[in-house]
Amino acid sequence: MAIRLLPLLTPHRSGRSAMTCRFRCGNACAHDVANGSENTYFGDVVTEALSRRGVLRAGALGAVVAGAGVAGAVSAASALADPSDPSETLSRGHGQSQGDLRFTPVPPNKDDALRVPDGYVSAVVARWGDPVTADAPAFAFDGQSAEAQAKQFGYNCDFVTFFPMGGNRGLLWVNHEYTNENLMFRGYTTGAAATEEQIRIALAAHGGSVVEIERVRSTGQWKLVTNGRRRYNRRITAQTPMRFSGPAAGAEPLRTAADPQGRRPVGMLSNCSGGSTPWGTVLTAEENVDQYFINGDKVPAAQLPYVARYTITTGVPATNRRFDRVEERFDLAKHPNECNRFGWVVEIDPFDPDSTPIKRTALGRMKHEAATTTLARDGRLVVYMGDDARFEYIYKFVSKNRYIPGFDRHNRDLLDEGTLYVAKFTGDSPQAEIDGTGKLPADGSFDGSGEWIPLVSGNKSYVDGMSAVEVLVYTRVAADKAGATKMDRPEDMERNPVTGGVYVALTNNTNRTAAQVDEANPRASNKHGHVLELVERRDDAAATTFAWSLPLVCGDPNDPATYFAGYDKTKVSPISCPDNVAFDRDGNLWISTDGNQLGSNDGMFVMPVRGRDRGHLRQFLTVPLGAETCGPMVTEDQRSVFVAVQHPGELDGATPESPASHWPDGDQPRPSVAVVWHKQGKKIGT
Repeated sequence: MAIRLLPLLTPHRSGRSAMTCRFRCGNACAHDVANGSENTYFGDVVTEALSRRGVLRAGALGAVVAGAGVAGAVSAASALADPSDPSETLSRGHGQSQGDLRFTPVPPNKDDALRVPDGYVSAVVARWGDPVTADAPAFAFDGQSAEAQAKQFGYNCDFVTFFPMGGNRGLLWVNHEYTNENLMFRGYTTGAAATEEQIRIALAAHGGSVVEIERVRSTGQWKLVTNGRRRYNRRITAQTPMRFSGPAAGAEPLRTAADPQGRRPVGMLSNCSGGSTPWGTVLTAEENVDQYFINGDKVPAAQLPYVARYTITTGVPATNRRFDRVEERFDLAKHPNECNRFGWVVEIDPFDPDSTPIKRTALGRMKHEAATTTLARDGRLVVYMGDDARFEYIYKFVSKNRYIPGFDRHNRDLLDEGTLYVAKFTGDSPQAEIDGTGKLPADGSFDGSGEWIPLVSGNKSYVDGMSAVEVLVYTRVAADKAGATKMDRPEDMERNPVTGGVYVALTNNTNRTAAQVDEANPRASNKHGHVLELVERRDDAAATTFAWSLPLVCGDPNDPATYFAGYDKTKVSPISCPDNVAFDRDGNLWISTDGNQLGSNDGMFVMPVRGRDRGHLRQFLTVPLGAETCGPMVTEDQRSVFVAVQHPGELDGATPESPASHWPDGDQPRPSVAVVWHKQGKKIGT
């Protein structure tokens, strides 16, 4: 692999605001594509044979929300045929119609408000700075401190999941993905000019929050519990002590001067999507961790290719937050292995505020997006994961042992032993019919078959020239060598609790050229993205073969390059840049967007995936100006839907003196989690 370290400064090329690109991902789209492998785009490939072969507290597991990562514990409705004939396995309009969705879609807009359909109402549940622990002070924008922030709700909020506790209470987990210091502090310019206290505040504003919430009377509204000891409430930050588990724990690439045993990492960063486990814990995924380090070009020569593959920048970028000014570990010239200690799936017990978060190395290291769990037919645990970057891959992990309900001590080790796979896709249409315009091939759909390629199982590597530890720490490189299929920014993945199909949000990839298109990524300069449906052989999540199709190719319905599962496009809402996905109990697909390229605010959408309304996509809400839609999460009783409103007002030129948004309280914009419900208590969407 050629060494291509990233330049100090590069021009902004993303459709998002330059401010979002700077603070969220370190201007990732302005850099060269990190995947320089020679993997063939699968449209040119003929399929080859592989050469190598406690139940939730208080009995709450049965009430865990659909779409929160454990929907796979519900078996699919029926077994599926051999994926060698994908047209027989995918749910193109077959089966029972889903619960009727009758709401009037929210039209596209540029309003600085959370807009919901007629008959619905919304309210903020938790906002940046709200007290989390019982001893936390009230938020004061001009009186912030690191000590206070470590006890208050963190900054940007992404993945949301909910753990019922019986009655009308439960625990809400929220990821705090990143900070935008330009909007957090008056007069902020760069990390080099920031005060050390501002840097410490930013460190404390990352991570995640556990907060206890309660239902408001008998409605679908929820609010923070503010009385009592709030004994479960907790903040996890970039400075929280953690531990490694699994095959790579203690390995040389994870050792540092401060932790010579390589088992005690500190903190988590850039937590984007995630999931939950059948035993009632959170899985939170570290994504754009590369942006926090400096001096990526000063690591030992043998490490340079790996640093480049994970897009660590050279030198000291002017836009860097400069965490190294208060914690030396972020300077790779001094601590070259510190970057290897980020980019993992982290398991957190929301019911034990004294527990140590665990970075699970058996799930591999990448720009993790999603960690969605389900159960295989034989009871083994399966975790689906995406790597959110252009031309990156889709992964899954299958545990060695089976999940045993109620056997907590046994289940807590399932994520440490198993096999990590990467996906390879094959289309069923001639490559000449995939011309990059988005025009459907002659058979009327983008579809095909695929296989899960094993990368590592415990201490056994399936990748030539790489040890098991190297595969887990440098998973991207291993997937390159295995010949995985390059995808258009694979983000969230969720399994439909009714059909068993797995749905993947592929957000966009404007770097894909006409020569690089394939049937699973059929458009050149793909700025709107698409959604992929994957159905594994015999509906078994542990299967190594699958069928796939694209039920949704996003964009303006008037554009012939869009596709809504064959539904009448004059009746659907426009959608751009799918990011997070979820399911309600009826099996309807909910989609949130990030970076809408159609000139309006981001939003949340819902689409049936079977029956007569398959493909009838409608916009359920829009978020305020400059914000990204995260979540979504529909409660099991389908009376509430939670949405994380990330980075409101994050538009170029915005400052605390001149904010671009005043949501939610009419003054400075504050990232928040909101809940939406029907005024008459009806199911969401009806």
